[in-house]
Amino acid sequence: MTDHPAASPTPQVPDLPQGVSVVVPVYNSEESLTPLVEQLAELFRGRGQAFEILLVNDGSRDRSWAVVSDLASKHPFVRGFDLMRNFGQHNALLCGVRAARYAVVVTMDDDLQHPPVEVPRLLAKLDEGHDVVYGAPQELPHGFLRNLASKITKIALQTAMGAETARRVSAFRAFRTHTREAFAHFSGSLVSLDVLLTWGTVRFTHEFVRHEPRRIGQSNYTTRKLVTHAFNMITGFSTLPLQAASVLGFALTVFGFALLAFVVVMFLVDHTAPPGFTFLASVISIFSGAQLFSLGMIGEYLGRVHFRLLDKPTYVVRHTEGGKG
Repeated sequence: MTDHPAASPTPQVPDLPQGVSVVVPVYNSEESLTPLVEQLAELFRGRGQAFEILLVNDGSRDRSWAVVSDLASKHPFVRGFDLMRNFGQHNALLCGVRAARYAVVVTMDDDLQHPPVEVPRLLAKLDEGHDVVYGAPQELPHGFLRNLASKITKIALQTAMGAETARRVSAFRAFRTHTREAFAHFSGSLVSLDVLLTWGTVRFTHEFVRHEPRRIGQSNYTTRKLVTHAFNMITGFSTLPLQAASVLGFALTVFGFALLAFVVVMFLVDHTAPPGFTFLASVISIFSGAQLFSLGMIGEYLGRVHFRLLDKPTYVVRHTEGGKG
């Protein structure tokens, strides 16, 4: 009998200090950063809880990085990361999540639409045994088209995530930092933090919280960007479009055989065939459209494979500020 070496033990996730790392992607928000940091500092100091604030500047065109640098020099709990260019909100979030030092991560927007006073409600829900808690808005604060695009995005996320909670997804979240181990080696340029979190846990839930209307500046997420994000989520993290193309192809094949049977029966019974160029052109158009749709879906996936092979970076940090102690 051949002796086999004992299997090596599974690596353990290192314990992190108890506390909260707040990750904020920053884009053209120089006016709202200071009050946001002040409100967060007041909140956690009042709770007597260890914390840090990670501000990730995602290629802002205003003075946001100068404000971040100033805040990091004044407050030891503020850490700043300046990305080389605009990589996208979720890429910036991933940068901050990977740099987090405490056991819990809270993500929120930079425009004060996510009130810091609501953070304890997410943390309390997390303590009930969940790994990810979303701060779902009690009501959608945007216009009809924006809200419609947001709903489409959430349906797409539900498809990609395979979790019912995806309907309550929000940029306002709290999750256990060790879930990042599931995507520690992820390097794709197309990032969805919500999908990546499903790689590490299935313990999702949500808590309805207040979302404030934006009082400073304008939203950087337009209806077009939300729809594009939804499409990217479906094609980037799900095979649903390919399955839809297969179903469409199968359905049209059945339709074609049924049409052929109809023509044969008409010829045998009445010795006639369905007349007209219009009928023939319509059938050809249907089949041609289905073929082009299917090829287009396959092309989307091939394109994503191509970009993955290019090894395009998820993000690149130009400068960091703070956190030297």
